[in-house]
Amino acid sequence: MNNRKSCIIVAGGKGERMQSNLPKQFIELQGKPILMHTIEAFRNFDTKTEIILVLPATQIDTWQTLCKKHAFSVPHKIVIGGATRFESVKNGLSLLGDTQLVAIHDGVRPLVSVETIAACYHEAAISGAAIPVVDAVDSMRQIVEDTSIAVDRTKYKMVQTPQVFSKEIILKAYNCDFSPRFTDDASVVEASGQKVALVNGNIENIKITTKTDLLLAEAIMQSR
Repeated sequence: MNNRKSCIIVAGGKGERMQSNLPKQFIELQGKPILMHTIEAFRNFDTKTEIILVLPATQIDTWQTLCKKHAFSVPHKIVIGGATRFESVKNGLSLLGDTQLVAIHDGVRPLVSVETIAACYHEAAISGAAIPVVDAVDSMRQIVEDTSIAVDRTKYKMVQTPQVFSKEIILKAYNCDFSPRFTDDASVVEASGQKVALVNGNIENIKITTKTDLLLAEAIMQSR
């Protein structure tokens, strides 16, 4: 059986919520761009994993310059992203090689643990589709017309990436047109009729989109 793994890393951020002219994936964390830490997380899991990086066309030169500056040598393919995340993932899927399992991961989630990555690939190998989740720790309310009501937070999970699928399932799922109900890759796969299994994520696996997130990521990395 072919057990080869791939990971599509989608990095199309602009840095607007960071109030930065530099795209957020290129902002330095512990001395090098966030995106490099993200790629290294998968390299640390399995050096044989095929890595496909999806970037806007206007950011590719900057990325290649950064790779030279930081002597970043982790092998990866680069593909131009689309106007939406859905289109960007489709473009990434077009570069898949001879692989069995495909992870799709946010470029600004550098703190994903090896254990979370391993759990997602393991479950996807069994069920075909797996995503990492963590418990909701804050109280939650649902907006209903002009008011709100308290809801039971134990019935909700916070979704992370990587979201991992068999190659056959993810290619079939993305053979469709975009729909506003597609909030992530799991929702695309579910729309094709495939069930998605949940595995435990790691609470540190935050998506870095604000200055506060960056400060938290710095603190977590220092503690490691």
